[in-house]
Amino acid sequence: MKTLPTLALVALALASGAAVADGDNVVKVGITRYDSHAKTDGITGIGVPPGADVDVDAATTAIFVYERLLTPISPNLGLEFVLGVPPTLKAHGTGSVAFLGEVLSAKNLAPTLLLNYHFFGPDTTLRPYLGIGVNYTHFSDIKSSLATDVQMGNSTGLALQAGVNYAINKQVGLFASVAKVNVKSKVVASGATVLTTTVDFRPIVYSAGVSYQF
Repeated sequence: MKTLPTLALVALALASGAAVADGDNVVKVGITRYDSHAKTDGITGIGVPPGADVDVDAATTAIFVYERLLTPISPNLGLEFVLGVPPTLKAHGTGSVAFLGEVLSAKNLAPTLLLNYHFFGPDTTLRPYLGIGVNYTHFSDIKSSLATDVQMGNSTGLALQAGVNYAINKQVGLFASVAKVNVKSKVVASGATVLTTTVDFRPIVYSAGVSYQF
């Protein structure tokens, strides 16, 4: 899983290019809801009826964020690294296989690196922001009622977010954000037969919590 440390190293390298100043570091802790809008490109395999598809349930977990404000470059720019406690995503059959119920579960570790643009000045109480970056999703602890061996490919994709920071004082604040992430995974389930598909999770991620700036 080389992409995870690579993202962290890139974040540190880019952030270290700017001189550190008081107030340039922001740590956030909060809750994230992972709201999937999954679809497949078709499930193939012996005995699979036409119209077979899956849906993925929403999941909630804790989120941890570190943002380095790039003040020497611009008071409006920040480089953000996001990591959540891996939630368990559960998929159930839909369409012609809805009767199967839950067919798959997996944990997803999804570090994300974003470049944010904060509107207005640093002393503004309410500051909206937009971000663009890259997400890496690694699936683990994969289980299925349909097969004894299930493999899920990892995903790297574009991440977009919009959010707002509310400053209670110079150090403590509140934040809320919504993000759209591109996450696709090729699934190969091997048992009595072999089932294959690519799941496009199409998640919308809602986050909120507290921040501390130093």
